[in-house]
Amino acid sequence: MTVNAPLFQFDNSYARDLPGFYVAWEGAKVPAPKLVLFNRKLAEELGLDGAALETPDGAAIFAGLKCPDGASPLAQVYAGHQFGGFSPQLGDGRALLVGEIIDRAGKRRDIQLKGSGPTPFSRGGDGKAVIGPVLREYIMGEAMHALGIPTTRALAAVTTGETIYREGPKPGAVLTRIASSHLRVGTFQFFAARGETSKVRQLADYAIARHDPDLENEDDRYLKLFSRVMERQARLIAHWVLVGFIHGVMNTDNTTISGETIDYGPCAFLDTYDPAAVFSSIDHGGRYAFGRQPVIAQWNLARLAEAILTLIDPDDIDKAVERVSEELGRFPDLYKTAWLAGMRRKIGLETVQSDDLPLTEDLLSQMQAQKVDYTQLFRNLADAATGDEKALRKQFEEQEGINVWLKRWKDRLQRETTTSDKTRDAMNRVNPVYIARNHKVEEALEAAETGNYEPARQLMDVLATPFTEQPGMDAYSGPAPVEFGPYKTFCGT
Repeated sequence: MTVNAPLFQFDNSYARDLPGFYVAWEGAKVPAPKLVLFNRKLAEELGLDGAALETPDGAAIFAGLKCPDGASPLAQVYAGHQFGGFSPQLGDGRALLVGEIIDRAGKRRDIQLKGSGPTPFSRGGDGKAVIGPVLREYIMGEAMHALGIPTTRALAAVTTGETIYREGPKPGAVLTRIASSHLRVGTFQFFAARGETSKVRQLADYAIARHDPDLENEDDRYLKLFSRVMERQARLIAHWVLVGFIHGVMNTDNTTISGETIDYGPCAFLDTYDPAAVFSSIDHGGRYAFGRQPVIAQWNLARLAEAILTLIDPDDIDKAVERVSEELGRFPDLYKTAWLAGMRRKIGLETVQSDDLPLTEDLLSQMQAQKVDYTQLFRNLADAATGDEKALRKQFEEQEGINVWLKRWKDRLQRETTTSDKTRDAMNRVNPVYIARNHKVEEALEAAETGNYEPARQLMDVLATPFTEQPGMDAYSGPAPVEFGPYKTFCGT
């Protein structure tokens, strides 16, 4: 069934340029789609008619029940290393790329439905989603966007009128996801594992044209593409760590070429600082622990390097290995540079001094030893820059260590040229008051399962301006109450 009004101006380059990289498919026919959340601001950014989409016709499109004019719905194929083990065929088992549009800024954006029913890549699953995981991804993606972190985003969430069984009956739902692309490290791995070098080259050329068009005529464009992807991933992981975000399932099929965060499954934000923190119920060995995320990112990039070796030097694989290994060896410094630059901003430093790294590392050690709330600490530290240390000191049961550190920090601030008020204001521009606190997210998801979406809307309203204190919203700025207990997250679908 086709919607008559041209609600989208599609230009579907993936479907047009990459035959053999997907299976054309359609969404499942659901009984009663209902729009429960719609991102009007994002719709405007995309150049879409929000009023026309915030309708029953829009709900039918976002559920996969109706196909808009110009769409080319398809399920993409990819492989991936999942918790270190290679799966040679994964693919969109519960998602459909509806098509691509050019937004108001001239950027190409994917429109994808997640939870729209089974595809040839479903591997025995039903391809459906339930309201909890759909809202989690909606909330987390918008929260990350507001924090300035590259991410996929949510345009809409609909319920389908179905009951889906996930540890009991749950309301069925579909998420409409927007991304710069859905190209993944695993996309390259799929064809490389089959020895289909021509398709690996075709995919790399497509990725360059889409994300790094300035490289199209470069002799070493495939090595340079790898470098660009690596640089984007280094910055992305630094962003995550700086705000205390744990992805939870950093498989290679969840590692994007664009450098956007994708697939918010068993993700979480830290309350107390702990590099060993793991929230995912399936990460029994701590492979994707908070502090291991840079290491895993480099490991994933090594898998991308393996997949494109024959493009870098088709005539001498040993030389290709040497060249790409040299590039990959830059990752720790790229990450460390991005992270340390961010940490300087978080503690009010504008200039670069040789003792900045030990200063920041010692603060983190103090926080870990005394189980200090990661987000609140930096907001309190901003007040301490102007002499108000009361809230900061309340976070530390033992004062001796923080006393020593505060003296070092104040001495370091003396080498800056800005006033204390300007330092505080600059710190508050990069240190959020509000993050997607795990207990508030769970409250919103539990309410949504009963048909109450107001907690989710309220939470997202608060998270839309994370750096600004909002009157009456103190409940959103603190860690979980003790009775919330240890937190576990699940993949959901």
